[in-house]
Amino acid sequence: MKNGSTIARVLKEARKQNSLSVKDVVGMLEDKSLSVAEKTIYGWESGQAQPNADTLLVLCEIYNINDILGAFGYNDKPVLQISHFEESLIRHLRQHPEMLDAVKKLLDMD
Repeated sequence: MKNGSTIARVLKEARKQNSLSVKDVVGMLEDKSLSVAEKTIYGWESGQAQPNADTLLVLCEIYNINDILGAFGYNDKPVLQISHFEESLIRHLRQHPEMLDAVKKLLDMD
């Protein structure tokens, strides 16, 4: 696996993107016969520990991570790091697809 900070960051961001609390994740893992304490999940998200491979695959399923290798930085292309501001812009644009043509024109992307 990649270093702990990458795994921790991806797991925490994926949980938040899915609007799940740590308690929600504990319940979902229990539904899949995996007993994990809340403090364990906090440990994974802070990089103090890492889930085993089987648990990581279940977490990816829960978090809807389809490109597991890519999500954790195992791809041939360098991972594009975007700021919170850039992520916010993307989210807003996705909420307003009618603005895409105007943004393209503004950025001279025609």
